[in-house]
Amino acid sequence: MSTPDTCCSIAPYFKVAPGKLDEFKALTARFIEKTRSEPKCAHYAFSFDGDAAHCREGYDGAAGLLAHLENVGALLGEALKIAEVTRVEVHATAADIEQLREPLKGLNPQYFVLQSGGFRR
Repeated sequence: MSTPDTCCSIAPYFKVAPGKLDEFKALTARFIEKTRSEPKCAHYAFSFDGDAAHCREGYDGAAGLLAHLENVGALLGEALKIAEVTRVEVHATAADIEQLREPLKGLNPQYFVLQSGGFRR
């Protein structure tokens, strides 16, 4: 059984400052715990390649993504003291992307429009 995939995801990539990887990883545990209670969060995790970090996250629509950013705003501020954002991707329906363009403009994301026909199980 499957349903149409309309997950709204944001994929930020970070470069962690030298000597700050353990501190950044400790912050990711706090991000995960804070995000766990968000009802519109479908998935949330971090992955690493050396000092490069990626947050893999998906939400039920643009509203879920924006609620998340508000929820973790203070933590993101802490993270940006020891890491820089190197790239941001947003994958979503065209309608969700239109709702996100203005609020996310400061992140300068690359937008990818979901093609219809995808599914979730």
